[in-house]
Amino acid sequence: MLHVYFGDLENEIYNPEAYFINQYEDEWITANISRDMIRDIDDSIVIDSRVIDSPVLGPITPRELSGSVKTLILMAFEDSDKIFNGSACGNNCAKWILKIAENKELTITLHNIMDFGTGEYEKGIEILNSGKIVHNSREYVEEAVRAL
Repeated sequence: MLHVYFGDLENEIYNPEAYFINQYEDEWITANISRDMIRDIDDSIVIDSRVIDSPVLGPITPRELSGSVKTLILMAFEDSDKIFNGSACGNNCAKWILKIAENKELTITLHNIMDFGTGEYEKGIEILNSGKIVHNSREYVEEAVRAL
Protein backbone atom coordinates (compact mmCIF):
# COMPACT_ATOMS: atom_id res chain seq x y z
CA MET A 1 0.00 0.00 0.00
CA LEU A 2 1.07 3.56 -0.69
CA HIS A 3 1.31 5.91 2.29
CA VAL A 4 1.67 9.63 1.54
CA TYR A 5 2.61 12.42 3.91
CA PHE A 6 2.25 15.97 2.62
CA GLY A 7 5.16 18.02 3.92
CA ASP A 8 8.48 17.18 5.53
CA LEU A 9 9.09 14.18 7.76
CA GLU A 10 12.05 13.92 10.08
CA ASN A 11 13.48 10.73 8.58
CA GLU A 12 12.66 11.27 4.92
CA ILE A 13 15.35 10.96 2.30
CA TYR A 14 14.84 14.41 0.85
CA ASN A 15 17.52 14.12 -1.86
CA PRO A 16 17.09 10.60 -3.24
CA GLU A 17 19.38 11.31 -6.18
CA ALA A 18 22.40 11.80 -3.90
CA TYR A 19 21.34 8.85 -1.73
CA PHE A 20 21.10 6.62 -4.84
CA ILE A 21 24.73 7.24 -5.83
CA ASN A 22 25.93 5.73 -2.55
CA GLN A 23 23.35 2.96 -2.13
CA TYR A 24 22.30 1.35 -5.41
CA GLU A 25 23.35 -2.17 -6.24
CA ASP A 26 24.17 -3.43 -9.74
CA GLU A 27 21.40 -6.05 -9.70
CA TRP A 28 18.79 -3.34 -9.14
CA ILE A 29 19.60 -1.85 -12.54
CA THR A 30 19.10 -5.09 -14.48
CA ALA A 31 15.88 -6.11 -12.71
CA ASN A 32 12.86 -6.16 -15.02
CA ILE A 33 11.03 -3.37 -13.21
CA SER A 34 14.09 -1.10 -13.41
CA ARG A 35 14.56 -1.84 -17.11
CA ASP A 36 10.89 -0.96 -17.69
CA MET A 37 11.05 2.25 -15.64
CA ILE A 38 14.28 3.37 -17.33
CA ARG A 39 12.77 2.71 -20.77
CA ASP A 40 9.53 4.52 -19.90
CA ILE A 41 10.83 7.55 -17.98
CA ASP A 42 14.28 8.14 -19.52
CA ASP A 43 13.63 6.53 -22.93
CA SER A 44 16.85 4.55 -22.41
CA ILE A 45 17.80 0.88 -22.67
CA VAL A 46 19.74 -1.06 -20.03
CA ILE A 47 22.64 -2.88 -21.68
CA ASP A 48 24.06 -4.22 -18.42
CA SER A 49 24.33 -3.09 -14.81
CA ARG A 50 26.85 -0.35 -15.65
CA VAL A 51 25.89 0.67 -19.18
CA ILE A 52 22.64 2.26 -20.26
CA ASP A 53 22.02 3.47 -23.81
CA SER A 54 20.50 6.95 -23.77
CA PRO A 55 19.24 8.41 -27.07
CA VAL A 56 20.35 11.86 -25.89
CA LEU A 57 23.60 11.20 -24.00
CA GLY A 58 24.81 7.95 -25.57
CA PRO A 59 26.23 5.30 -23.23
CA ILE A 60 25.78 6.32 -19.59
CA THR A 61 26.15 4.73 -16.16
CA PRO A 62 23.34 4.51 -13.59
CA ARG A 63 24.78 7.69 -12.04
CA GLU A 64 23.58 9.68 -15.07
CA LEU A 65 19.99 8.45 -14.97
CA SER A 66 17.35 11.06 -14.24
CA GLY A 67 16.59 11.86 -10.61
CA SER A 68 13.07 10.53 -11.20
CA VAL A 69 14.27 7.07 -12.23
CA LYS A 70 16.84 6.95 -9.44
CA THR A 71 14.09 7.71 -6.93
CA LEU A 72 11.77 5.05 -8.38
CA ILE A 73 14.53 2.42 -8.26
CA LEU A 74 15.16 3.27 -4.61
CA MET A 75 11.44 3.00 -3.86
CA ALA A 76 11.36 -0.42 -5.51
CA PHE A 77 14.43 -1.91 -3.85
CA GLU A 78 15.12 -0.22 -0.52
CA ASP A 79 13.52 -1.48 2.68
CA SER A 80 9.96 -0.37 3.44
CA ASP A 81 11.15 1.65 6.43
CA LYS A 82 12.82 4.19 4.12
CA ILE A 83 10.75 7.29 3.32
CA PHE A 84 11.50 9.00 0.03
CA ASN A 85 10.68 12.47 -1.23
CA GLY A 86 8.20 11.62 -3.98
CA SER A 87 8.34 15.20 -5.25
CA ALA A 88 11.75 14.31 -6.69
CA CYS A 89 9.66 12.54 -9.34
CA GLY A 90 7.42 14.06 -11.97
CA ASN A 91 3.81 13.13 -12.62
CA ASN A 92 5.05 10.63 -15.23
CA CYS A 93 6.29 8.53 -12.31
CA ALA A 94 2.94 8.30 -10.51
CA LYS A 95 1.89 5.05 -12.21
CA TRP A 96 5.21 3.48 -11.21
CA ILE A 97 4.84 4.59 -7.60
CA LEU A 98 1.41 2.94 -7.50
CA LYS A 99 2.84 -0.21 -9.14
CA ILE A 100 5.68 -0.44 -6.60
CA ALA A 101 3.18 0.02 -3.76
CA GLU A 102 1.14 -2.95 -5.04
CA ASN A 103 3.90 -5.26 -3.82
CA LYS A 104 5.22 -3.55 -0.71
CA GLU A 105 4.48 -0.94 1.91
CA LEU A 106 5.78 2.32 0.47
CA THR A 107 5.85 5.63 2.30
CA ILE A 108 6.65 8.86 0.48
CA THR A 109 6.46 12.53 1.23
CA LEU A 110 5.01 14.97 -1.27
CA HIS A 111 5.44 18.72 -1.41
CA ASN A 112 3.01 19.09 -4.28
CA ILE A 113 -0.17 17.35 -5.43
CA MET A 114 1.10 14.53 -7.64
CA ASP A 115 -1.29 13.41 -10.37
CA PHE A 116 -2.10 9.75 -9.70
CA GLY A 117 -4.73 9.72 -12.46
CA THR A 118 -8.49 9.87 -12.52
CA GLY A 119 -9.24 6.17 -12.07
CA GLU A 120 -9.83 4.21 -8.92
CA TYR A 121 -6.84 3.40 -6.71
CA GLU A 122 -7.19 -0.35 -6.35
CA LYS A 123 -5.45 -0.65 -2.99
CA GLY A 124 -6.13 2.91 -1.93
CA ILE A 125 -3.65 5.53 -0.79
CA GLU A 126 -3.32 6.31 2.90
CA ILE A 127 -2.90 10.02 3.59
CA LEU A 128 -0.80 10.01 6.72
CA ASN A 129 -1.64 13.63 7.62
CA SER A 130 -5.26 12.62 8.28
CA GLY A 131 -5.11 8.82 8.46
CA LYS A 132 -7.74 8.61 5.71
CA ILE A 133 -7.49 6.04 2.91
CA VAL A 134 -8.54 7.51 -0.43
CA HIS A 135 -9.69 5.46 -3.41
CA ASN A 136 -9.96 7.97 -6.25
CA SER A 137 -8.59 11.30 -7.44
CA ARG A 138 -11.41 13.39 -5.97
CA GLU A 139 -10.81 12.03 -2.46
CA TYR A 140 -7.05 12.29 -2.93
CA VAL A 141 -7.11 15.93 -4.03
CA GLU A 142 -9.48 16.87 -1.18
CA GLU A 143 -7.12 15.36 1.38
CA ALA A 144 -4.05 16.84 -0.32
CA VAL A 145 -5.52 20.35 -0.27
CA ARG A 146 -6.35 19.99 3.43
CA ALA A 147 -2.82 18.79 4.19
CA LEU A 148 -0.99 21.40 2.16
